[in-house]
Amino acid sequence: MKKIFYLLVLLFSLSSYSQEIALLKYNGGGDWYANPTSLPNLIKYCNSNINTQIKLKPATVEPSSPELFLYPLVHMTGHGNVVFNENEVSNLSNYLSAGGFLHIDDNYGMDQYVRKEIKKIFPNNDLVEIPANHLIFQKPNFFPNGLPKIHEHDGKRPQAFGIFLEGKLVLLYTYECDLGDGWEDAEVNNDPKEVREKALKMGANIVNYIFNN
Repeated sequence: MKKIFYLLVLLFSLSSYSQEIALLKYNGGGDWYANPTSLPNLIKYCNSNINTQIKLKPATVEPSSPELFLYPLVHMTGHGNVVFNENEVSNLSNYLSAGGFLHIDDNYGMDQYVRKEIKKIFPNNDLVEIPANHLIFQKPNFFPNGLPKIHEHDGKRPQAFGIFLEGKLVLLYTYECDLGDGWEDAEVNNDPKEVREKALKMGANIVNYIFNN
């Protein structure tokens, strides 16, 4: 019964006139607050380019909060340690099973920590690499090679991993890419305009996927 209620809340959030997205405030010591200008810039870009009506200021939500279910998209980033306790794991699992979406963007240094926490949420599901022909790379912007490379990091190719429930992507983990840095104000990382545009277009694809699937 509780899951049905949460599903109805999420459906209302998706269909309401003005949507809202949130940043996940997690425990463990990692800098969950990294890239403070990234989500506001992505929201502005989406509202201008793909006709969304997202509130300009993103919310902040904790993994254990009932308010998690108010947001169709929750974004998570940082450079360091991540720890989800038992209540947070349960709440995140219910949220994602009810139709929520979590985007985790490794800002460089969280990979070894966050993979273990994802496994807590979905012990019976493995992270799988998302192929370049997946819908998230097709609309509204076409990325024929999949996830774009925004920052160098360790020089590895960018990879998008996902957790699928009943064929639907509910958790996206972007690695060796750093979309969030590309969304930040231009002077923060001094990324060229074309690199920032590429990051914002991929972000718009993520938002479009969530709101239309």
